[in-house]
Amino acid sequence: MALIIILLLAPFIYFALVLSFRYNIYRKSQYGYVSGNGFFKTVFDKGNSGEFLTFNYLEKLEGHNRLLTNLYLPKEDGTTTEIDLIMISQTGIYVFESKNYSGWIFGDENSKHWTQSLKNNIKNKFYNPIWQNKGHINALKNALGIDNLNLFKSYIVFSERCSLKKINITSPNIKVVKRDLLLRTIRHEIKNSNELLTREEVDKIYIKLLKFVPLDDEIKIRHIENIKSRVS
Repeated sequence: MALIIILLLAPFIYFALVLSFRYNIYRKSQYGYVSGNGFFKTVFDKGNSGEFLTFNYLEKLEGHNRLLTNLYLPKEDGTTTEIDLIMISQTGIYVFESKNYSGWIFGDENSKHWTQSLKNNIKNKFYNPIWQNKGHINALKNALGIDNLNLFKSYIVFSERCSLKKINITSPNIKVVKRDLLLRTIRHEIKNSNELLTREEVDKIYIKLLKFVPLDDEIKIRHIENIKSRVS
């Protein structure tokens, strides 16, 4: 009888342990503070969960960096575009587009659609994420009044559950990586890049972009005051 009870409870115990482990990571991260997303909204939302994992890697980077999530920027046609995550660094503005896909991924920088290949010969087409992120960067340029394309770095981040089989990229400011290689890739790029922004310029861009983040005004004010106190 005791063995049967243990077997019945095993899935719930495992779930509780996983949840506890994730909460410990969430608690130590600045993601909740920056995004405004609570723990359960982070863990049980597929998009937020992938965004949190990427954020957690990025906040381990050395240097003067500012992270923002879920920016809603105006487009030239009057609509808005949503950016998952950006990092403002002295080496540039890094714009991240997350794709939480499994299977084999095939894509070309100049093709309108990429392909996800799954078991049983199932193939799905999806819009080129590089083009998608290019739209995000154009909206950022307009919002900031910056024309320098070299300042913007485009990162397409896929989950660890997929395999990037054939990805053709030629532009130097575009990277397509799996999440578990993100930290190593971006550290290498930062190490080999010139500083394009001062610490003060990084903070000014961060504060300017805060108005496009759907956070309460009180939280935004705390963000700004926190930056100012660190600078002083």
